[in-house]
Amino acid sequence: MFKRVLIANRGEIACRIIHTAQAMGIQCVAVYSEADRYSRHVQLADQAIWIGPAPSRDSYLNQQAILQAAQQTNAEAIHPGYGFLAENAEFAAACEQTGIRFIGPPANAIRLMGSKQQAKQLMEKAGVPVMPGYHQADQQQATLLNAAKQIGFPVLLKAAAGGGGKGMRVVSAEKEFASAYQSAKREAKASFSDDTLIVEKYLAEARHVEIQVFCDSQGGGVYLFERDCSIQRRHQKIIEEAPAPGLGPSLRQQMGQAALAAAQAIDYVGAGTVEFLLAADGQFYFMEMNTRLQVEHPVTEMITSTDLVAWQLAVASGEPLPVTQSELAIDGHAIEVRLYAEDPQNNFLPATGPILHLEWPAPQPYLRVEHGLTQGDRIGVHYDPMLAKLVTWGETRLQAIQRMEQALDHTTLLGLTHNRAFLLAVLNSQWFVEGLYHTHLLNQQLPHLLEANTDSLQQALVLVTLFQLTPEASQQTSPTCNPWVNQAPWRCNYQAESTFHWLVDQQPMAVHVKWLSDSQREDSQWELTIGADKYHCQGKRQQHQLIAQLNSKMVSATITSTDSQYWLHIEQQDWCIEHPPSLLNNPTAASPHDQALVAPMPGSVVSVLVTPGQQVEQGQPLMVLEAMKMEHTIHAPSAGSVDAIYFKAGDLVSEGTDLLALHVEKASQEEPANA
Repeated sequence: MFKRVLIANRGEIACRIIHTAQAMGIQCVAVYSEADRYSRHVQLADQAIWIGPAPSRDSYLNQQAILQAAQQTNAEAIHPGYGFLAENAEFAAACEQTGIRFIGPPANAIRLMGSKQQAKQLMEKAGVPVMPGYHQADQQQATLLNAAKQIGFPVLLKAAAGGGGKGMRVVSAEKEFASAYQSAKREAKASFSDDTLIVEKYLAEARHVEIQVFCDSQGGGVYLFERDCSIQRRHQKIIEEAPAPGLGPSLRQQMGQAALAAAQAIDYVGAGTVEFLLAADGQFYFMEMNTRLQVEHPVTEMITSTDLVAWQLAVASGEPLPVTQSELAIDGHAIEVRLYAEDPQNNFLPATGPILHLEWPAPQPYLRVEHGLTQGDRIGVHYDPMLAKLVTWGETRLQAIQRMEQALDHTTLLGLTHNRAFLLAVLNSQWFVEGLYHTHLLNQQLPHLLEANTDSLQQALVLVTLFQLTPEASQQTSPTCNPWVNQAPWRCNYQAESTFHWLVDQQPMAVHVKWLSDSQREDSQWELTIGADKYHCQGKRQQHQLIAQLNSKMVSATITSTDSQYWLHIEQQDWCIEHPPSLLNNPTAASPHDQALVAPMPGSVVSVLVTPGQQVEQGQPLMVLEAMKMEHTIHAPSAGSVDAIYFKAGDLVSEGTDLLALHVEKASQEEPANA
């Protein structure tokens, strides 16, 4: 067994590997970029080496810096985690050439499966069912378009060298093909340094079911059953579970044996995942093989009582697999959710910001919380927006779901926008509880899942106002009528009143307050009014916690603030409520026909597709931004002309920054005058 291992990754997966490796008596070396100097994985490791600036190309993708760090610390092996260099055949080969063991499959196996087009050809020869598509070397746009026409729209354009939804576009009609082709190529190049694309038939109601396989260097191999990963947005998974709902023993065995045949066809060693599309008629088709540990590996571990990282370390050191296929069995059900820094209400765009307050649910034998966060961290634009994974196990699927809901209820992360409430909405949906879903159902259900909760918003406005009104418990005093001591509003002829103004998603909100008693007392009372609704309130505040009675209902909230914002965690909802800016600072209104297009997220400008003075049509692409490895295209909201462009390719932009000025044609802005 190894004495010292370097982990060429960051965040939760680095922490996950450290946990198992240290338990096995292995010393762990962390690497970190400038942005991760004080990160949790650095603190947990036995040693830590700086490898470069924040951008991943200069740090976590810097092969030479990582190899030098391994040599400097006398690490015998490198564990790549997932992402970054985990599926880089060149890096795996470089490790072996320098006498360092790569904890993963041989470089040739990575190379064979790293190209989707080559992998599909290999799988066809191995007798594994393959989706109809184009997987050839000719990458001209016209060639791929012709292939798409022959397959029949809708089709899926996919990066041949990677996964995770990057470099992937659904093309519903021929007119969409050109822009999708260019965008997918750029994203594939940026993510995998390879812009090769394949074209596949797009199945409308298939499920994404993957099989965990594991092989050793002595020729042994097993499959550890399946995971259903069909709950996706932007072609990226957000909820995974094992076993797959409704999958019978016969089909499970067929898919498992096909996955193992795929691995054995390329002399695979280590942990791998073979991904299939499962059609409604029970036919399944090979999509790709991920030659690494998957993000969602914990659900497999929880239903098989295994530690796949321990298996990786043992197999890489030359040991055989600890079990045979007949010794593996499914026990119970496990569900994983991915907590992302993203805004579900804004097309799931990545979010950035500080972690002002962080609380995880209490430890339980059926719960895993895997993360790389500490309170005070700042989530930036350089890396994947996943914040943490929560995994629950239950004797039944329903019990696992209920335990997950409880775990998310007791998870508090304030300071930036994330998808916790959205995950809860999915878990509470009848179609999810019944296990009746496919890869596109989430998008179809978005209007319902994203419905605004007016009652919850009003409650948040009442609580943030009450938080401002209520002093800390240590500051509460005995009642006094002395106006020089009592700092609350005071008048000698009637109850004091005031109005608090707030912004929620840039929409102004007002809460009218009437003082019913001295606000410095523990039993202070107020009447708060929002529109026609009145709330008789009392509250007790202790640091970030507020316990309040709103009419006859008791409510608790966790609240933290910056100079201009309050962040609230209330039951199953999270809110950001802002102070409105001073009226004196409001800019002068522009012409009604001038429209500034702003950055919906922080990131970098990938390309500018128009020039000043150019006439554009409604919906025409104008500029492409990139953040956290994902592209976002800015489209013209109306026909008009480009007045100004404020940034060029390569520039960094902040959220809300003006990108372009568009002069909108009057015809698209105004109704024709009556004759």
